[in-house]
Amino acid sequence: MQNRESEEMYLETILLLRERKPQVRSIDIAEERGYAKSSVSRAVSLLQSRGYIIVEEDGAITLTPAGERRATDIYDRHRVLTELLMQLGAPLDMAEDNACRIEHVITPELFDIIKRGRSEKDAQSGT
Repeated sequence: MQNRESEEMYLETILLLRERKPQVRSIDIAEERGYAKSSVSRAVSLLQSRGYIIVEEDGAITLTPAGERRATDIYDRHRVLTELLMQLGAPLDMAEDNACRIEHVITPELFDIIKRGRSEKDAQSGT
């Protein structure tokens, strides 16, 4: 895996696949992302060595507690940024695409500001 963005994409993909499938395997990730099996195999090995996932003997991939936290944080950024961009007038596909790019480079401090701003706006509007 070359960078943080790639690592985050894999973790987010595992999290989302887990919501749809009883077990996630490397082939599921490859099909979902359109990646070569060899690339996914290498990424899975790196994620495992970094303590984010466990690969069972049958090939099932499970997020560790650290992997779960990281994947959930990534997905939270994606979801919040998508909603914000749509509120600003972007159509869903544009919002999704750009949120996916932004989620990997936004600083935690700026993301916290965005979340606080959204919470304050929601409180003012009564939602």
